[in-house]
Amino acid sequence: MDGNYYMIHDYLIFIGVFAIFLFLTTSIYLFSQHEKLKKRNSKLSETNKLIEQRLNEVRLEHIGTKLNPHLFKNILNSVQSHAYQTYMSLDKLANVLDYILYESNNKYVSPKEELNFALSLIEINKIKINPLFDFRIKSRINKSDSLYEEKVFAPLITVDLIENAFKHTDFLAQDSFISIYMELENGIFTMKVSNKASLKNILEKEKSGFGSQSFDQRLKMIYSTYYQLERSSKNGIFTAELKINLGEFYDKMRYSG
Repeated sequence: MDGNYYMIHDYLIFIGVFAIFLFLTTSIYLFSQHEKLKKRNSKLSETNKLIEQRLNEVRLEHIGTKLNPHLFKNILNSVQSHAYQTYMSLDKLANVLDYILYESNNKYVSPKEELNFALSLIEINKIKINPLFDFRIKSRINKSDSLYEEKVFAPLITVDLIENAFKHTDFLAQDSFISIYMELENGIFTMKVSNKASLKNILEKEKSGFGSQSFDQRLKMIYSTYYQLERSSKNGIFTAELKINLGEFYDKMRYSG
């Protein structure tokens, strides 16, 4: 009886040791397979990111090729419509064209460069309106902001809001106006544009095609979750407000680069 007991005891110990060995072997194998899958998924994820990044670059290049000629046409129309201000117009136009031809090819420019461009573009557009027209422009730019001269701003990002304000304003209405406000404070860029638009212009704006779509696409592809764009229309007044958290976007660029 004792002999059988010890045989069963030894057998159970053997089974237990074998089960533990099998469990450990299986666990090690599964763990190694899991690590291989993780590495493979990581490589696939990196490849997908590179492909997506390249696709975004191609899309942005495609948008840029359509945007620039459209901008050229609007600027030249403004200059040609007021020959008596040719000298001032050409001076501002030279600044704008230099920026479009040279700086806009860069992936990023500084807020300083983009804001100087925006102010020149506004001055060119102002040529075609009556000097008595209610035009309001205000800027609150903190030039000591750490990002003021950093390459963190997508070139020509201010164009859409400026061009649309002039394009869709009802200049014949007595209470018509254009208001442009730009701010850079604590790494956050804000641009708010309001204008009095006719019903026809509001409807056209709501149905706007390439310009508005390309603007939204650029913002989404470049700034992802680091921006907010709000549009509203009330009592014939159209308002668009853009906020970009350049500080957080800059941190993301540095840590991912």
